[in-house]
Amino acid sequence: MTGHLLLVDDEPGLREAVQAYLEDSGFTVDVASNAKAGWELLQQRIPDLVISDIMMPEVDGYQFLAQLREDPRFMRLPIVFLTARGMTKDRIEGYNAGVDAYLSKPFDPDELVAIVTNLLTRKEAKDANATTDIADLANQVAEIRAILMNRAPLPTQNTPTVKIDFTPREQSVLDLVAVGLMNKEIARRLETSVRNVEKYVSRLFSKTGTNSRTELVRFALENGLTQ
Repeated sequence: MTGHLLLVDDEPGLREAVQAYLEDSGFTVDVASNAKAGWELLQQRIPDLVISDIMMPEVDGYQFLAQLREDPRFMRLPIVFLTARGMTKDRIEGYNAGVDAYLSKPFDPDELVAIVTNLLTRKEAKDANATTDIADLANQVAEIRAILMNRAPLPTQNTPTVKIDFTPREQSVLDLVAVGLMNKEIARRLETSVRNVEKYVSRLFSKTGTNSRTELVRFALENGLTQ
């Protein structure tokens, strides 16, 4: 496992030792002596994971974590706390603040490497799934648009060839899906939540016996269910 890490710790000896061990384990490591310097490094290059001390001057680890989680660029960035505060309540505070792992000093460097490797593996899996989901959506949008571009006039376009009882809101959602809009855009048009739109789309799948937006649009067009 390789990856780019950011290590933030105000103890020079510990910082240098951890950096050396992580680099010997195959990672690239940027280091900062405080949260402010760490934040500046983040603006230059976004790492795959951040390792931070809690007890630091001016800006402590919890404040640094909150700053990271408030920024959309770093909301899903894995973060590991290194700290001498090993009380259960401190761990709970860290997890509630959004930290991914919590390691008390003194610690076994092999354990840190194992934690970092595990978090990076999970991150890679999530990123791969997200990429697949985005690609699937893009393909469905492309297929829907292709259907619309090649759509021939239907002789009974105003008279549905099948009878399905859609609610007014379901019909509105169907009409917007048919013109290639995705859930966020539909929610904005109908002034509702994305979650509600997802429910309506799910009902449309159920009522039409389809399993994807592409199938739904094709079914609706072929049966004169939308304009």
